[in-house]
Amino acid sequence: MDKKTATSPTIVFQDLGLIDYKEAWDYQKTVFEQLVTYKKNAKDHPKQSLVSPDNYLLFCEHPHVYTLGKSGKPENLLVSKAQLQSKGAAFYQIDRGGDITYHGPGQLVGYPILDLERLGLGIRQYVHLIEEAIIQSLQYFGIAAARLEGAPGIWVEQSRKICALGVRASRGITMHGFALNVNTNLDFFGFIHPCGFVDKGVTSIEKELGKPLEMTQLKAIVKQNLVNLFGIET
Repeated sequence: MDKKTATSPTIVFQDLGLIDYKEAWDYQKTVFEQLVTYKKNAKDHPKQSLVSPDNYLLFCEHPHVYTLGKSGKPENLLVSKAQLQSKGAAFYQIDRGGDITYHGPGQLVGYPILDLERLGLGIRQYVHLIEEAIIQSLQYFGIAAARLEGAPGIWVEQSRKICALGVRASRGITMHGFALNVNTNLDFFGFIHPCGFVDKGVTSIEKELGKPLEMTQLKAIVKQNLVNLFGIET
């Protein structure tokens, strides 16, 4: 999977910068629906010559926001929505897997919108590769991180979550993705049970290194690891 060929699928990379969560979610849905509609039409009309839309990899940061996955428990939000609003934070219940999480400035959020069938991947392989890309990226900066059995995401010393994952797939098309704490204000995690866990903490690259990390440098490393592991070209 780490060697590209002349027939490797291509992907459009976009850095959306700091963007409102709802705006980014709407954009994801637009790209996602284009790929889903193409696959449906290709199946229903196999003799037609159809131009396939692009796969996308979106990077961004969000203003303070909490999102609750479709299987999440509302009680994992520890304050009222009015209290969140007073702190300048929004709240959305969304269509990804997983429980509640926080997004905010200083956190790298990645949304791969990919046709897994074209990549020859199942959903478990897909999640595994995202995890591996994050683990390798953290290793580059000297942070030893790993998966934790029964606890989705990437962890440091099996007790501190540094990256959350939550995905959705329909007709083999993915959306949502990962949120990696870089220079994140971790105080905002104090208003939730992150991802539903009451006995584990959260951390960031800044906290582990003892200093902030240049986001541009991190984005380049994470992007390259994703490209290599998925065998795609930008």
